[in-house]
Amino acid sequence: MIISLAAYFIVMLGIGLYAYKQSTSDVSGYMLGGRSLSPSVAALSAGASDMSGWILMGLPGAMFVTGFSSTWIAIGLVLGAWLNYLLVAPRLRVYTEKANDSITIPDYFSNRFTDKSNLLRVVSAVVIIVFFTLYTSSGVVAGGKLFESSFGLSYEMGLYITTGVVVLYTLFGGFLAVSLTDFVQGCIMFVALILVPTVAYSLLEQPLESTLNSVNPQMLNWIGAGSALGIISAMAWGLGYFGQPHIIVRFMSVRSVKDMPTARRIGMTWMITAAIGAVGTGLFGAAYTYENNIVVEDPETIFLILSELLFHPLIAGFLLAAILAAIMSTISSQLLVSSSSLTEDFYKTFLRKEASDTELVTVGRISVAAVAMCAIYLAYDRDSSILDLVSNAWAGFGAAFGPLVLFSLYWKRMNFAGALAGMVVGAVTVLIWIYAPITVGGEKLSSIVYEIIPGFILSSIAIVAVSLTTPAPSNEITDLFDEVEKSL
Repeated sequence: MIISLAAYFIVMLGIGLYAYKQSTSDVSGYMLGGRSLSPSVAALSAGASDMSGWILMGLPGAMFVTGFSSTWIAIGLVLGAWLNYLLVAPRLRVYTEKANDSITIPDYFSNRFTDKSNLLRVVSAVVIIVFFTLYTSSGVVAGGKLFESSFGLSYEMGLYITTGVVVLYTLFGGFLAVSLTDFVQGCIMFVALILVPTVAYSLLEQPLESTLNSVNPQMLNWIGAGSALGIISAMAWGLGYFGQPHIIVRFMSVRSVKDMPTARRIGMTWMITAAIGAVGTGLFGAAYTYENNIVVEDPETIFLILSELLFHPLIAGFLLAAILAAIMSTISSQLLVSSSSLTEDFYKTFLRKEASDTELVTVGRISVAAVAMCAIYLAYDRDSSILDLVSNAWAGFGAAFGPLVLFSLYWKRMNFAGALAGMVVGAVTVLIWIYAPITVGGEKLSSIVYEIIPGFILSSIAIVAVSLTTPAPSNEITDLFDEVEKSL
């Protein structure tokens, strides 16, 4: 296993070195790859950065515990990703280029609404940095659990090894390194999510249904112990796609809008396969461990357990590399987006407006390291649930940015005030829903309905209401909208 992982680390660092020589001399190349990604690289990069450690650890763990009721999360995500490719990808690619060649999401919001005050840029950058630091920590937690469970290292050492390798290739190679490593990592994850559940299922001695019924009769129930509202909450994960900066930035980097249909077909094929594999890993893992009297202390490690029990050490090393691939692909994307916001939306905007590209790239690299250190600090809470950390950050981005992105691409009447109101209302609603000491029938709000639902709805209402009750956008803004429409 050690040999396989060492080879994997060497490949990732080698890609980082290649990217360093290719595209990091200017800030656009470092942060957006010069808008030159092929559809295959862009699609697998989006998928790998989306499907973080939760696809190999969080979702299988949920399936292991609750059974079919957790499948609604995967169904909602697949639908959300498909709609994201249809509704957001083509327009965002065109709009960001025509809106003063925007290279970050806050940059796009600011240019889309000609925000001279930079208020949109600052608020959106704060949202990105806060939620991405939380999101990144979920990947670091997964890395710590991996090294502790599989190699006998301390949890803390696992945090530093995982983060250290990612920081190295992200810090030097920038967006191109992140995208190319994501492509390789996506291929590894694809194979692993087919191999592990297939072998686990083939080794079951009893029919799956009867075994799962012995484990927990609720595992066969698509509603489970919850309700219709619980299913809606699970499927609502799909709403989050429209506002995930680390995913939609891939759409901005594709070399041409004509490549979007190809990217969509590749991306959705990859995602559907990955989702089915994750679901199968949890279900078949529950049945296999029950039949063989294997004690699973942490359900989120079921993929690790199956990899070590069912395969030769060399193959097991490859499968563990798949988990690292899932973790690292997302961490690197999140570090780069956070770094981009710190560099473009704070440093350049407020501190050094005349900074050279070389200086900005240097600041970007320092920002990568700084965000990584904060994520490690948060990850020191070893009891953190990977899926809980991801769900909170996912909801924050989905509610704050999702409606804003959709309305900005499709509604000509939307203005600056509506954009700002929608972003603030969405983010604040999610934070209140998660952390406010409010209960209904003794249950917290977030346990009743997933916070992205009220956040998305209230954000949308705020955008429409405020835009209609404040002055219409200027001719400059509407002319840009019309220009984008003609280009599609």
